[in-house]
Amino acid sequence: AVDNGKQVAILVATTILAYQHYRTLTERLKDFPVTVDYLNRFRSAKQKRETLENLVNGKVDIVIGTHQLVNKNVKFKDLGLLVVDEEQKFGVAVKEKLKTIKDNVDVLTLTATPIPRTLQFSLMAARDLSVITTPPPNRYPIESDVIRFNEETIRDAVSYEIQRGGQIFFIHNRIENIKEVAGMIQRLVPDAKIGIGHGQMEGRKLEQLMLAFMNGEFDVLVSTTIVESGLDVPNANTIFINNANNFGLSDLHQMRGRVGRSNKKAFCYFITPDYSAMTNDARKRITALEQHTALGSGFNIAMKDLEIRGAGDLLGGEQSGFINEIGFDTYQKILNEAIEELKENEFKDLYNDDGKEKTYVKDITIDTDFELLFPDDYVNNIAERLNLYRELNELKTEEELINFELRLVDRFGELPIQVIDLLNSVRIKWIATKLGFEKIVMKHNKCVGYFIKDQQSGFYQSSGFSKVLKYIQVNPSACKMKEKQTRQGLRLLLTFENVKSVDKALEFLQPILA
Repeated sequence: AVDNGKQVAILVATTILAYQHYRTLTERLKDFPVTVDYLNRFRSAKQKRETLENLVNGKVDIVIGTHQLVNKNVKFKDLGLLVVDEEQKFGVAVKEKLKTIKDNVDVLTLTATPIPRTLQFSLMAARDLSVITTPPPNRYPIESDVIRFNEETIRDAVSYEIQRGGQIFFIHNRIENIKEVAGMIQRLVPDAKIGIGHGQMEGRKLEQLMLAFMNGEFDVLVSTTIVESGLDVPNANTIFINNANNFGLSDLHQMRGRVGRSNKKAFCYFITPDYSAMTNDARKRITALEQHTALGSGFNIAMKDLEIRGAGDLLGGEQSGFINEIGFDTYQKILNEAIEELKENEFKDLYNDDGKEKTYVKDITIDTDFELLFPDDYVNNIAERLNLYRELNELKTEEELINFELRLVDRFGELPIQVIDLLNSVRIKWIATKLGFEKIVMKHNKCVGYFIKDQQSGFYQSSGFSKVLKYIQVNPSACKMKEKQTRQGLRLLLTFENVKSVDKALEFLQPILA
């Protein structure tokens, strides 16, 4: 962006992080003709004024700042790219304000654990999503343990880390007794040098404390969650999080990410009360963190967060909630149906000519006497069977289905008749969708297709329905079309006689589309 004469704004969550990014970028770009500056509460009024003037005049190419960047006093000459670091730390109001800074600014959002609302936007394709799952070379997963508050464990872990020349974070989110906690660690490990950091300290002092810790001037930093976002201290490889049950999932994952940033094995201890004393959601959060310890598992944790808290209000201000009542899959289904409905009605003109053949049937049911399943003696693991059903349900093309079939043969051996019928039933579903069937019944040697129940549907004017009518005229003996009164009103049916197998049903249906 800078290369093309545009300015870049990097929005970060904390003052310390702004300063750290400033140091890193200045160091990396020192040989390039690029000016980097930063805005946070540690800067004096005079420094801020100069930075703002330079932004308007275009003298600053990259500016890094906290929430101050969305202030109405901040004006850019030509903003081209906005980078939001640690997106989960910002509220909806700030994010919406960013969009108003300037039209057509490219926005890049970085986060290890997206907020449910943001993740939902990505899952429904309202935003592009890239997942970086490859860690830097020589990184080890962080060993995570859930422990009760135990002075011996704390003493042993702190002593071990100091012996191997490392440093320790101890997160305690209560400013009123943070000094007592530091005193306890000093009592347990008399040789340790200890520093205390929290948000109520004077800016300059906090900055100096963090720099001293980064430079290895003391061993243990007892602090509040101010260190949570993005702080980079490669030499710190043990972290304790006191009362971990009181933190959110992304907070815990972010704090765990403060360690393990070099080629040493890192340890994270979540100090919690007994499981019985925790709330139900807190138990789920701690269990999720115990399960997902692999490198790059932030995305899985965010998905778990979406499951526990819900997706929030996509057009409003809530960033989580609502899914709980109906379940994630049902929510997705309802959401997709609502989007399709809008495309067909209010926004019909926008989506009219996208060149694709229109699909009028969204969901189709098959009711049959034939066995369509993976038998227990073919795939004996229940979880694996469920995965296969899910995978089969997501297939969209014949090529994908053939590959799926080959993988089954490779893994489980020759296909039994039930599995062959199951795969053919997927082909029948695809054909039925194009023929406008909402339901297919294969019973008593008959195959009956139920056309769309909405008689005003555009399907009855489409080329798909014309093909069906043409086929019936040319082959009157192959099938019969008739109207029938059902509990859901008058339905149009297409009946095929003498259907003794799923293969036979497929044989009857395929020529209609030819």
